[in-house]
Amino acid sequence: MTTTREGPRPLPLHLTAAAAISANSSAAWIHLRNGWIPWSKDLAEAGRELENELAKIDPLTFGLALLAELTESHAQFLSGLEAYRAHPYRRTLIPPPPLWEMDGIELLDYGASAQAPPPQRPVLVVPSLVNRSYIMDLMENGSFLRFLASRGLRPLLIDWGDTGADRGERTLDWYIAEILSKALGEATDVNNGNPVPVIGYCMGGTLAAALTVLHPEQISSLVLLATPWDFHCDHNGPHPGIAAARPGLEAMISSFGLLPVDALQSMFFSLDPLLGWRKFRAFSRLKPDSAKARAFVALEDWLNDGTPLTAAVARGCLFGWYLDNEPARGVWTVAGSEIDASAIRCPVLAAIPGKDRIVSPASARALIETIPDGEWISPDAGHIGMMVGGSAKKKLWEPVCEWLKTV
Repeated sequence: MTTTREGPRPLPLHLTAAAAISANSSAAWIHLRNGWIPWSKDLAEAGRELENELAKIDPLTFGLALLAELTESHAQFLSGLEAYRAHPYRRTLIPPPPLWEMDGIELLDYGASAQAPPPQRPVLVVPSLVNRSYIMDLMENGSFLRFLASRGLRPLLIDWGDTGADRGERTLDWYIAEILSKALGEATDVNNGNPVPVIGYCMGGTLAAALTVLHPEQISSLVLLATPWDFHCDHNGPHPGIAAARPGLEAMISSFGLLPVDALQSMFFSLDPLLGWRKFRAFSRLKPDSAKARAFVALEDWLNDGTPLTAAVARGCLFGWYLDNEPARGVWTVAGSEIDASAIRCPVLAAIPGKDRIVSPASARALIETIPDGEWISPDAGHIGMMVGGSAKKKLWEPVCEWLKTV
């Protein structure tokens, strides 16, 4: 995808909530001082210590100082937000030609224009259905796929296109058993009928694991990048937020026939409500023409360029995975076949970032620990930073490339 949008960027709706939360802090501290804040078991002791410290100070002096600090911070946030909206950077990378296309979904051939000499080894790359696939090809010097191509590989990226609107009842089964199975066939044809490596990122890794179970003879090795599998491990049961929101989510999905982008953004926002507040304050201090500022804008544009999910996919992920934990329980089926991860026999490498807040490390480890010939690395990064951060090349790209050369 190439971004050609003109004029200021629209205001990301979820950021208004971040501003409201921070603004309310000026009043919330009184409840904390008076012991009215319920603490979780893990934070109870530290919370009581904070309450005792606040009880020793003059409330008027502290309240005025806190208000001044929040006013300055809010001004920094707004300055950063407006600087982002007006920033001149636009993504201009031209995607490579498709090798294959079906129903608006393309298999993009990143080896077509690579500088590396032939022969190149085809690698099927499966991104998440939740966000746009170009996170793997974000910027000229920040592209995982172009890096792989420069190292003698031929990345074939599934570009899902628009995954929600006017797509009817596309299901997880359809995406895996139809689209991915046919894309895998195209990749093996390029490889003279021989099996190929597969790389899956985030939810794309979960889909890739299922594909490996269905077509073991066509896959030589599997790379799982921040891939969720056990959706109950962090809560000792169903995700409480999704469980509580299920009636509302079901009503929304039934009404729209899909899960809208704003609903997905709200879910990600809830993982760290003040992340936007912190990062736009930091952005306000960057030089607009700096490499860091351009990288920030490129990533933020991608984050705000979401796509909805069809009703069937939304129900399958939110209710089948997060609430019923079908993959980890061994009851997930695709096209009538049980997806048993222990049946995967090819070599598998999992990259499980230690600072991941989107897919918990425990959820990802549950998958690699189920696979007989599995090994894993733990990049010191977050879910997205692992893929496009300043140290992504050293922490992820190079280790994955070197591992693929050994299998």
